[in-house]
Amino acid sequence: MKKHFIRLCLLVVALTVVAANVDAQTKRPAKKRTAAPVKGKKKTTTKSQDAASAAVAPAKDTTKPVAVLDADIKLDTPRRSLRNDAIIERNLVKDRTPLTYEHIREDDAVFRQRVWQEIDVHEKMNLPFVYNAKEDNGDQRFIYILLNAIKSGQITAFDPSDDRFTTPMTFAQIAGNVVAKPHSIQIPDAVNDPDGSKGLTKDTLIQEEFDPAAIERYQIKEEWVFDKESSRLHVRILGIAPEKTIKNPDGSLRGVLPIFWVYYPDLRPMLAKYEAYNGKNYGARMSWEELFESRMFASRIVKSTIDNPADQYISYYIKDPILQLLEGENIKEKIFNYEQDLWSY
Repeated sequence: MKKHFIRLCLLVVALTVVAANVDAQTKRPAKKRTAAPVKGKKKTTTKSQDAASAAVAPAKDTTKPVAVLDADIKLDTPRRSLRNDAIIERNLVKDRTPLTYEHIREDDAVFRQRVWQEIDVHEKMNLPFVYNAKEDNGDQRFIYILLNAIKSGQITAFDPSDDRFTTPMTFAQIAGNVVAKPHSIQIPDAVNDPDGSKGLTKDTLIQEEFDPAAIERYQIKEEWVFDKESSRLHVRILGIAPEKTIKNPDGSLRGVLPIFWVYYPDLRPMLAKYEAYNGKNYGARMSWEELFESRMFASRIVKSTIDNPADQYISYYIKDPILQLLEGENIKEKIFNYEQDLWSY
């Protein structure tokens, strides 16, 4: 009996140990699954990835970029003299008005030819175009007279790609054609790196200013008409276009480009208020309107409608500059001979 009781106790202990081991083995996988769920695993990997990326990725540049402005032309505001800047009362300039053109009937215009001429400001007769002086109505250089009139809204500028005055231009567009758009460049940082040993740089804004000396030529578009009713050959200016000189890096001439066109009949009333410089007669200066109407300027023909079915400039079919001048003189002679041949002596 005693032996049977001892065997029964050993059997119970063995069963208890086996049950405990089985229970431990069954609970261990469940513990892993509950302790490391999918959601918790994502959080752990995200933190590690963020730490790794923060250690490898470069620091973010928080410096604000340099503001790039639009191109602009700085014009001086005309300042009137607070005293009479002369020994006489100069009221004639204020009261000047251009004379009305003589009417020409279409049936009486038996001869009509268009001519494009170019005015070079370096010629002695054209020095009034670059007269650098300040008066009550502002800078007296011709390019500033045009720009001030356009900016104030007195006249309208037109796109230079078409000399028929089809597309108006704003003053901002003109500034973009004349002045390069401001741009940012890198320069050495003298504040944080005085000796340049660190190689530090900083952004700086380069903004070019308008250079009136770059306007060296003006192109005028005009029409020659013979009126059989009055037996006269009339010449009327239709438009004026300042041209910007473009040079190569070595300083040689690369070409000239028109900046804008202005309609001359709209310009006449304003030009009558500006006196043109005349170094030979200081007492009786003419106005700019009188200068153009009296043809007191030197120019050369660069294009015409005479024997030009392709509508090309002379420089396109004649490359030699001397021959271009001779061709322009030949066109003038053709117009002159047409008028002279109408007369009999």
